[in-house]
Amino acid sequence: MTSTAAAAGTTTEASGPADRRRWFALAIVMTAAFMDLVDVTIVNIALPTIKADEGATTGQIQWITAGYALAFAALLITGGRLGDIFGRKRLFLLGIMGFTVASALCGFAANPEMLVASRILQGGMAAMMVPQVLSIVHATFPAHERGKVFGLFGAIVGLGAVSGPLLGALLTEWNIAGLEWRPIFLINLPVGIAALILGSRVITESKAPTALKLDLVGVVLVTLAMLALVYPLTQGRENDWPVWGYVMMAASVVIVAVLIAYEKAKTRRDGSPLIELSLFRVKSFAAGIAVQTVFGITTGIFFLTWTLYMQMGLGWSALRAGLTGVPFSIAVSVAAGVSVQKLVPRFGRKVLQAGALTMAAGVLIYVFEAGHYGLDIASWQMALPLVVMGLGMGLIVAPLTDAVLSEVPREHAGSASGLINTVMQMGNALGLSLVSVVFFNVVEDRFAQGAGNAAFIDGFRNALVWAAVILVGIFLLMFALPKRAPQASSEDGDGASGEAAAPRGAGLNPTAAPPRSTTGHDEPRTGELIG
Repeated sequence: MTSTAAAAGTTTEASGPADRRRWFALAIVMTAAFMDLVDVTIVNIALPTIKADEGATTGQIQWITAGYALAFAALLITGGRLGDIFGRKRLFLLGIMGFTVASALCGFAANPEMLVASRILQGGMAAMMVPQVLSIVHATFPAHERGKVFGLFGAIVGLGAVSGPLLGALLTEWNIAGLEWRPIFLINLPVGIAALILGSRVITESKAPTALKLDLVGVVLVTLAMLALVYPLTQGRENDWPVWGYVMMAASVVIVAVLIAYEKAKTRRDGSPLIELSLFRVKSFAAGIAVQTVFGITTGIFFLTWTLYMQMGLGWSALRAGLTGVPFSIAVSVAAGVSVQKLVPRFGRKVLQAGALTMAAGVLIYVFEAGHYGLDIASWQMALPLVVMGLGMGLIVAPLTDAVLSEVPREHAGSASGLINTVMQMGNALGLSLVSVVFFNVVEDRFAQGAGNAAFIDGFRNALVWAAVILVGIFLLMFALPKRAPQASSEDGDGASGEAAAPRGAGLNPTAAPPRSTTGHDEPRTGELIG
C-alpha cells in the first residue's frame, strides 16, 4: 500500500528550494481544519435552541449530530484516497467549497429535515477536506520544518476545543439579526470563501505516485451497516419500537458479514480493500479498535445528554452552559500534554487505564451531585466532576492511537490509523443514537409521572451510569494493549519523529473526542505517533 509520507517527502525533495508561499498555504489548511473542528463542537450547544425554534423531534436532534459523524466516518478513508488519485489540492478545495455550501444550507434550512440533510452533506464534504490537510503539509514542508508545523497544528486544535462551545453559545445568545442559532453555520461562509480563493493560489498540488483503487462497494456496505443499526435506535422510540427496527438491526449483522467476505475477495483480487482485515490478527490493534469504538459511544452519549440536561432541564442559557464546560476543556488539554510528555514514557498502558477509571470516577461524582443538588445545582458545583472527567479523558485521547498502532506493521500504519479514527466517528454516531434508549426513554417516563423538569435530571443520571459502566469496560479492554509502545527510531526518517503532535491533537476536541486521522493513508508509523 502507498506510503503517503514517503511520497510527499519525494515531492518536497524534488521541488528544490522550499516554496515561500508554504506558510500561507499552512494558514489556509489549518483554518479549514479549525473550521471543521469548531463546527462539530459549536452545534451541540445550540441544539436545545434549534429544537425549540424549529419544533424538531428528539430523533431529528440526534440526527443533526449523528448524521455529520456518520457521513464523515463513512467517507474518511475514501476522501484520502481520492486526494492521492486526483490531487490533494483539488480535493481540499472541493471539500472546502462543498463544506461552505453545506454550511449555507444548514444556516438557511427551512425545516428540521433540511437541516439534517445539510448536516449529512457537511460531514461528507468534511471527509473530502480534512484528510488532505496533513498530506498537503507533507508535500509542502521539508522534513526539518514539520516539527514546528505540527506544534502549531496542535495549538490550533486545542484552541478549537475550547473556543467551539463558547463561540456557539455567544452566537446563539446574541441572536444576530434575529437569526437565533443560524449564525453558528453562516459564520463558515466568509471563512470558506476566503480559504477557497486563497488556497487556489498558494497551495501546491501533489499526488501519490501510485494510488490505491477506490473500494466504493466497501464504502456502501459500511454505510448500510451503520444506517441499519443507527436508524432504528434513533427513530425507534418515536415509533414505539416497531418490528422493522429489530429487523434492521439484525440485518446490520448480515451486512457486516457480507462486508468481511467482500473485503477478503477484494484483497485477493487487487490488494486495495477499504478495510485491511489482516490488521485484526494483531491483538493490540483489534482491542484498540474496540476501545476506540466504545469510547466514541461514551462521548456521543455524554455530550448530547449533558447539553440537554443543562439547557432543557435546568433552564440555563446557551452561554451559561458553554461557560460551564470551560474547566472540562482545559483539564483535557492539560492532561493530554502531561500524559504524552511525562507519564506514558514512564508508565505506559497504565496511564490509559488510569484515565478510564478517573473518567469513570468523575462521571459517578456527577451522578451524585446531579441527584443531590437537583434543579438548584450551580455551575461551580459541576466544576469538580467536569475537571476529574477532563483529566481522565486527557490521559486517554492523546496516547491511545500510538498504543493501538504500536504493534501494527509499518506498511499498514496509515490504513490502521484511518480505520481507528473511522470507527471512533462511527462509535460517536452510535452513541448519539443510543441517547434515545438511555436518556429520552427515562425522561419521557418521568414526565408521564409528573416529574416536570426533574425528568431531565433522572435521564441524565441514567445516561451517566451507562457511561461509567462503559468506561469500566474500556479499562478491561485496555489490558490487551501493549504495556509500553516502542519508541520511535531516528532511522524512520522523513522527519517522522517531529510529526508527532499533529493528527492526534484532534483528540482534544471535548465534544467529539475524536483523535481522528487527518490522512487515512499509509504513512510511516512514527508519523502517527503523539509527541
